Amino acid sequence: MDILGGSADLPESIHGTVVTVGTFDGVHGGHQDVLARLVRRAAATGLPSLLVTFEPHPLEVINPAAAPLLLTTRDEKLDVLGCTGLDYVAIVPFTDALAAQSAEAFVDLLLLGGFRMRELLIGHDHGFGRGREGSVDTLRVLGDSRGFAVDVVPPVRTADGQVVSSSLIRRAIAGGELSYAEAALGRHYTVSGRVGAGEGRGRTLGYRTLNVSLVSSRKLMPPDGVYVVRVDTSRGRFGGMLNLGGRPTFDDSRRAIEVHMFDAEGDFYGDVVRLAFVARLRDTIKFADRSALMTQLAVDERAARRALTALGGADNLNGSTPAPPSTP
Repeated sequence: MDILGGSADLPESIHGTVVTVGTFDGVHGGHQDVLARLVRRAAATGLPSLLVTFEPHPLEVINPAAAPLLLTTRDEKLDVLGCTGLDYVAIVPFTDALAAQSAEAFVDLLLLGGFRMRELLIGHDHGFGRGREGSVDTLRVLGDSRGFAVDVVPPVRTADGQVVSSSLIRRAIAGGELSYAEAALGRHYTVSGRVGAGEGRGRTLGYRTLNVSLVSSRKLMPPDGVYVVRVDTSRGRFGGMLNLGGRPTFDDSRRAIEVHMFDAEGDFYGDVVRLAFVARLRDTIKFADRSALMTQLAVDERAARRALTALGGADNLNGSTPAPPSTP
């Protein structure tokens, strides 16, 4: 999969593309259905597949106060897209000028003139152009007059009948409904961060921790609590448990991410790690003393190891070798 910064980066030897367009935050089950259809159609036509996406999120430009926190950062999104079979991903800067373009100009200048679009696959509820004035019906009219085909992809639904969307998944994650979010995403929810120095408190409790700072402040996080996690590092995959929030037993209210990895040795300072939220264990609470906290941590470890073992494979063991997280 090749990454393009704009239409000028598309090789001159490419005379036509099969395109889909959207923010694709989360690359969830609905997105994956669109992309699978796109890749199949591209293979059938002999044309390359191309996703046109945007950075930053359009609402950060159009209405910053309403801009949502992100399900996927740029690198996280590209990591997932790299498994879809796409030929090209174009990351187009979303600017005031682009937001002001009419739907017709967006199609003519960017998709046809820039990316040489021959066919367009689009979600059923897609809107584009100034004030989202362009609709599926608009695209069909433009396709008829400009000579490109338009295929509208129906929605993917959850087991309870809800349309899978980024907004639906954000609500689930913000509410701590990790299993629901996982089903809609098609994978565990993940966050990426860099390991830095902490206060060394975990070591004194018998649970050495990684102190992780998020790669992006725009990243959506689940509610505070203690979680079972899977940790992808430059040295492989580890199971573990994570505390998100303050350390009330020590009267420390600063929100932090602390991860204890099972059966891990060595120094991870400076590493960018990816944390997959597998399950929630409990709330973050204040214990009477250090001894009570240590007793609870042992209970948490047993529960976390059981949950990881239930996943099967190497999710609870060092030794698997996933691709390391992208380094920003």
